[in-house]
Amino acid sequence: MTIKDDRYTKLLQGLAYTVTVLVSLACLIPFLLILSASLTANESIIREGYHLIPAEFSLEGYKTVFTFPDEVLRAYGVTIITTVTGTALGLFLMTMAGYVLARKDFKYRNGFSFYIYFTTLFGGGLVPWYIMMTKYLQLTDSLKALILPGLMTPFLIILMKNFIRSAVPEELIESAKIDGAGDFRIYWRIVLQLSMPGIATVGLFLALHYWNDWFGSSLFINDPHKYQLQFHLYNVINSASFIANMGAGTGISLGADLPTESTKMAMAIVVTGPILFLYPFVQRYFVKGLTIGAVKG
Repeated sequence: MTIKDDRYTKLLQGLAYTVTVLVSLACLIPFLLILSASLTANESIIREGYHLIPAEFSLEGYKTVFTFPDEVLRAYGVTIITTVTGTALGLFLMTMAGYVLARKDFKYRNGFSFYIYFTTLFGGGLVPWYIMMTKYLQLTDSLKALILPGLMTPFLIILMKNFIRSAVPEELIESAKIDGAGDFRIYWRIVLQLSMPGIATVGLFLALHYWNDWFGSSLFINDPHKYQLQFHLYNVINSASFIANMGAGTGISLGADLPTESTKMAMAIVVTGPILFLYPFVQRYFVKGLTIGAVKG
């Protein structure tokens, strides 16, 4: 019986490893195609399509992206500022909200939880939001307009609440109270220390949101010096496509020297590079935080 069980166990493990390798390749190959295309001459992409190995090596895509390096670096700076500031403030506010909602002695926790959940189903709409941000809060051309909207995300608050409830025993909080610790001291010294997997998970979600954001810049930012990286590169590729299309419409080859395809791929590498380096540092917390925090209760 033991031999039979071992045989099935090895078979199951082999199947699991095979599926894992196939899924990993399915996720890795598209990125390798993007990397290869960013290092391939634009004419080669148009003529032969995409390859895992560059058919004709060229850096013209990256040269186009960094035609004006000061603008790219400035956009990087804006994105880094909004990402770091928004992630830090968002984690502080959402962990506090999650801690309060997880406390059973908070009488109104169910009402507040329902209110937060309700906002995931119904929203005020884009136009009222835009009017509030521009007319009443006067946040046009301010980095606050890029940071404030993402600070309190309902899904992440609920995720944080469930994680704290499962990770921090009520007996530990009661013991700290008996020793004379106040609510904020319990939150700062105990809850945060035991909630690192959940904090890393929520922090990764927040950082990805701020890093990939371009919609906020398109709505509220008119000053090109305050564009986020995503929106700046979006404008670059739109300008290149406009020049190429205008030349095609008039019969004049205005965009012949513009590597539009390789530039798109180079932009994808420039934008995703820092996040790819960040992910390995939080990956060990990510799975634990997501699975524990996803338990309903």
